[in-house]
Amino acid sequence: MTALLLNLGHAIDHLLLLVFATAVGAIASDFGLARWEDLMPYAAGAFLMFGLGSLPSGRLGDLWGRRSMMIIFFFGIGLSSIGVAFAQGPWSLALALTLVGCFASIYHPVGIPMLVQNTTTPGRTIGVNGLAGNLGIAFAALLTGFLVQLAGWRTAFVVPGILALGCGVLFMRTTAAETEAPARRAKKLLDMPDSERRRVMLVMLMSAITGSLVFNLTTNGNPQLLQDRLPQLVSQPALLGMLLAVVYTIASLAQLVVGRLIDRVAMRPLMLSILLLQPPTFLLAALTDGWIMFVAMTVFMLLVFAAIPFPDAIVARFVDDRMRSRVSGLRLAISFTASSTAVWLLGPFVKQSGFTTLLLSLAAITACSAGIAVMLPRQAPPAQAAPD
Repeated sequence: MTALLLNLGHAIDHLLLLVFATAVGAIASDFGLARWEDLMPYAAGAFLMFGLGSLPSGRLGDLWGRRSMMIIFFFGIGLSSIGVAFAQGPWSLALALTLVGCFASIYHPVGIPMLVQNTTTPGRTIGVNGLAGNLGIAFAALLTGFLVQLAGWRTAFVVPGILALGCGVLFMRTTAAETEAPARRAKKLLDMPDSERRRVMLVMLMSAITGSLVFNLTTNGNPQLLQDRLPQLVSQPALLGMLLAVVYTIASLAQLVVGRLIDRVAMRPLMLSILLLQPPTFLLAALTDGWIMFVAMTVFMLLVFAAIPFPDAIVARFVDDRMRSRVSGLRLAISFTASSTAVWLLGPFVKQSGFTTLLLSLAAITACSAGIAVMLPRQAPPAQAAPD
């Protein structure tokens, strides 16, 4: 039950961060704004706190306890999401979304280390967890599209908020209390030279930054990209949500495959091969429109999602469980804070330069990601579970 709720928590985490991206057009209209691009920067606080909050969240997860932090996550993100529904203008919306980001920051540095701490197959575990998170993204598009059309954008924040509260109650009742905080467990050294360890940390941080930039620019920009290249979707939010759900569901399956491969093959060539395929697909999307662009979007999102497990797999393979939450928190704080600027700049950038330039920029960013992956050691140490 604990693993199920942790995976469901990942879905909720991503779902609540992306409700706004699908509903932004309806919210902007409700607030009397002429263009969705003018409202997009008000969501930047959520993604900024999603990154900055990871650092204290990871520290508290190791030093205080992961179970306690996850209880705070479920109840905090549920209540703050319901609070978004009471926003009466852009600034109150920005404040409410920022609170969602604060509590959302708990999941990745706490929930994922809690999930992998007793497994010898971290790749498969991370792959399943990644599938859950990305199904949350797909469900965000589907659920938000229907709720916006049937009951208004405020309901789209209330319904998943209630779901999060229900999961919090179940998690509190079914998950056993920790006997000691992770930081107090016996130390376990991994056999790796210091120079190689530093190189791994650099690859982890840099790939996380570029990966987060690509992830935020695509998942937050895709709804409006589809409307730009398929104008008939402007008046059909439910159909738009369904198409995005199809894209994200197909793309999510890549994480299961990559997760299993991480446990079976060398991580470096696997990571490099996926990253090298990304730039051409973004170029194809930049040069096409209509349904051909929709196919290109499906392919580039499949490759974006396929790359997501690698930073977490690097932490699971190269970092002692005693400090995994803190290392994850540091990685997430740096990468998500940097990538939060993508959400802030997305609307103004597209308004000024258009989606073609955005897609070409994404091709350049993913080419940098491939260059970073070359630095990863050819062999990773074998996966080890944390001591009971």
